[in-house]
Amino acid sequence: MQSKLLRYTFGRLAFAIVFVFLVSSSALLLARLAPGDVTSGLVPAGVSAETIARERARLGLDRPLLEQYVGWVGRAARLDLGESYLYQRPVGELVGERVGNSVVLGATALALATIVGLPLGVVAGARPGRIAAIVRAASVAALSVPPLISALALAFVAARTGWFPVGGLPPPDPAATWVGAASMFVWHLTLPALALALPFAATIEQLQAQAMTTALGEPHILAARARGVPETRLVWRHAWRTAIRPVAAVYGIIIGTLLSGSFAVEVVAAWPGLGRLMYDALVSRDVDLVAGCAAAGAVFLSAGTLVSDLALAALDPRARQEAS
Repeated sequence: MQSKLLRYTFGRLAFAIVFVFLVSSSALLLARLAPGDVTSGLVPAGVSAETIARERARLGLDRPLLEQYVGWVGRAARLDLGESYLYQRPVGELVGERVGNSVVLGATALALATIVGLPLGVVAGARPGRIAAIVRAASVAALSVPPLISALALAFVAARTGWFPVGGLPPPDPAATWVGAASMFVWHLTLPALALALPFAATIEQLQAQAMTTALGEPHILAARARGVPETRLVWRHAWRTAIRPVAAVYGIIIGTLLSGSFAVEVVAAWPGLGRLMYDALVSRDVDLVAGCAAAGAVFLSAGTLVSDLALAALDPRARQEAS
């Protein structure tokens, strides 16, 4: 059994590696095929055509697309993601610097979505009535608004009220204490985290509510109610344990989506994460940096999917049997 589960895990890891390679390759090729390149910004500056041609030759942009791609694949196989034309630094270093901010943003949004979504889903699924109707209406509203619109709306409110900053995370102040630095970080983190958390909290709530309603109709739950088990214990100890499985099945996907899909929120909130770095790379046509950011996002999504599969296998014996 364990050997079969290990083979399943290794198979999922192999699929994740292929997925990351395909995503980063597609991003690189699409960026290469787009009109213009990183030297296009030199034309409005009045740089001569000969100078631009020399620069394109230096960067290898005058070579055939297939040759450029093969060279990139060879470097990527050695975990060398190339050098950013925009920042004149290795892509791996740039991605490594920004990935921490994206992880913090995604983890905070995930915590908020979980803290809000799970209890509301249990209440809405276990206690139909006015409260459940209000919760469902709020969830539908939150799901109907994309994170981009949520970020814009929250930024507008923050700009009008001054409750939260909208200009992005400032550079660290060497004279600030660690308490002051942490407070400043949290203050700037709140707005993008809320914008990113709202639709995922609604998703978790709806999944949990539907699963809770189904779980309360299971024979062992009905038998426990017939034995006189208190309703609160029945809901929060017995039914919830069964109802958490569908949420666990997609929880890892939510994690990967949060970490890899915060592009719009980071751009609107000027949060210095992978999304903002990807935007700068696309604007400047920095193809190696585009591919590196896409690879990082694919890693997050693949890791989230793997966590989801393993969590479901741990919670549901039937899933373990299928996995084995």
